[in-house]
Amino acid sequence: MILILDLGGKFSRFLGRRIRESSVYCEIVPYSYPMEKIKAKNPEGIIISGGQPNDIVSIDKLDKEVFKLGLPILAIGYGADIMGEFFGGKSTEPTTCDYSFENINVDRESLLFNGLEEELSLWMNREYVIKTIPEGFREIAKYDENIVAIENEDKKIYGAKFHPEIETSEHGKDIVDNFLFKICNCEQKWNMEEFIEESIEQIKKEVGDKKALCALSGGVDSSVAAVLVHKAIGNNLVCVFVDHGLLRKNEKEQVEKVFKDEFQMNLITVDARERFLNKLKGVTDPEQKRKIIGEEFIRVFEEEQKKLTDIGYLIQGTIYPDVIESGLDGKVAVKSHHNVGGLPEDINFELIEP
Repeated sequence: MILILDLGGKFSRFLGRRIRESSVYCEIVPYSYPMEKIKAKNPEGIIISGGQPNDIVSIDKLDKEVFKLGLPILAIGYGADIMGEFFGGKSTEPTTCDYSFENINVDRESLLFNGLEEELSLWMNREYVIKTIPEGFREIAKYDENIVAIENEDKKIYGAKFHPEIETSEHGKDIVDNFLFKICNCEQKWNMEEFIEESIEQIKKEVGDKKALCALSGGVDSSVAAVLVHKAIGNNLVCVFVDHGLLRKNEKEQVEKVFKDEFQMNLITVDARERFLNKLKGVTDPEQKRKIIGEEFIRVFEEEQKKLTDIGYLIQGTIYPDVIESGLDGKVAVKSHHNVGGLPEDINFELIEP
């Protein structure tokens, strides 16, 4: 398993996808993730993924003890700055976000570039380079006379100012694979089928004989969550579809047809058009609208819970973009999602987000 510490950059999800495409399990967590939890996950390697320094508020929350764990580490972008500074190095401070493809000369004796060509076109901020190499490290990639990657082979710690996770970075996936298999010695034992089975068993164990409400919108995220939980607990899942007055034409009928008639799920449709529209009347700020929608959704589900017995869980289709865009610790929110940043604090459910 690979653990990605997200520093608030743009590309962490791409990195996670590249790793899973290579049949290795990974998780993306905030850079402030507690050290005891990092150790508990027992990862085979850690990737510190980040963008520009102004993407985050307080990088001091990254526990520098991560560099003392004895685990292989690949620090990308701003992550390479933090790693380098910890060991006594220094990077330049860019004045612009001038990202482009640069022709980079790599040292193929490094395991990170083993088996690749000597010159690669890789995506990076051309102003953002390594100025001083820390003691114990050596240069393994540069363009012109600019150092853009370093390694400490003994510690298995690598820093790269370019982004191999970008699909159009030349041999970018091969660089990630070299870290996974030649440096971390990961095994290709993760696949979606086993992940689904494990998720179903985990849901069975957590929910037990209780019932669960699923916040079903009919979109991909909540639909996948609903199907997973239905496979786990069957008719103990009650799906609630809220008609809030903002649906597409015939959307309610399509959802009822698919989930009630075809999937044979317990589906309750709630006509809440009037209450939602009244709450939103006169509100123009998009962020405030999301908060209102999130709170009203929860109130609707609580009302439905009172009509049923043994409902202890709320199922939501939350994905990485929802969490990231709603603002990881210290990161400015892109937008709040009603199933993350838009939730009220007084929720009378335990959340399950498969």
